[in-house]
Amino acid sequence: MLKKMTFASLALLAAAGTALAEYPDKPITMIVPWNAGGGTDAVARMLAKGLEAELGTNVAVVNRSGGAGVVGHNAMVTAPTDGYTIGFATAEMVTYYWTGNAEFTDEDFTPIGLVNFDSGAFHVAAGSDWETVGDAVEAIRTEPAGTFKMSGTAVGAAYHLAFAGFLQQQGVDPLKVTMVPSQGAAPGFQELAAGGVQIIPSSLPEGKTMMDAGRSNALAVFAEERNPAFPDVPTAAEQTGTPYSGGTWRGVVGPKDMDPEAAAKLEAAVKTVFDSEEFQSFMAQQGFGARYLDAAEFTDFLDETQKSVGEVMNAIGLAQRGS
Repeated sequence: MLKKMTFASLALLAAAGTALAEYPDKPITMIVPWNAGGGTDAVARMLAKGLEAELGTNVAVVNRSGGAGVVGHNAMVTAPTDGYTIGFATAEMVTYYWTGNAEFTDEDFTPIGLVNFDSGAFHVAAGSDWETVGDAVEAIRTEPAGTFKMSGTAVGAAYHLAFAGFLQQQGVDPLKVTMVPSQGAAPGFQELAAGGVQIIPSSLPEGKTMMDAGRSNALAVFAEERNPAFPDVPTAAEQTGTPYSGGTWRGVVGPKDMDPEAAAKLEAAVKTVFDSEEFQSFMAQQGFGARYLDAAEFTDFLDETQKSVGEVMNAIGLAQRGS
């Protein structure tokens, strides 16, 4: 009898142990593929803070920079699938396959939730002859290649690809505009004001200082809707009649075949944090675009973006593989 009771007690203890081990029962690591102190790092740390409160465990942000983001993103792909190592992926994720810098594609990740999208915008110098996007597109279409230059970002970066994709959509060869790379938007806008370039494709918040100073003008934003902080800037679609969205983004992912229970719990927690007043206020104050996509929507978004980025990169000669 005592032996039977012992076995029964052990069974109950085992069952209790299983219940107590419900995900998460230990700290989570969030990989950020860029250096500490940057915009991606700032958003990731704010998100991690909220996830800690929601999940009841520590969420440690670990910066794994290197290789223009390849190192960190690869660490996400090769992470254990138990849900205790997740990543904060950025728009560059879908470019590495095309440039030959990595073998992974969007299909090697488990999308959990998109939390940020910063749309590119079509900035020109104050006093430009172009009053509308239509004026600019027609000029680029008809003038010889190299007549117009753009800057404010790196070659192959998200805003460069967003602008090139827009020209492609309008039936214009994106190589007709010469890219002058810069270390960020600020030096690009200075070059715009000096007359060295005619176009900056960076976000609206990045152009705010120059716009407020009357030194630049935003013809359009590459977004589905106008930015509430810049209500007078129309979308490209309003002027062309064709919807177009392009820019940079950030979202939470895990490795392929991640534990479904962990993924579902993380998805719910990310949504709760995204909707919180603290996170929304932080994004607004820092000038980041808050946009949420759940796991299914994020999956479709990544699939479409992986393909479209490949087409654009092939069109501008940056791809090492055919799309």
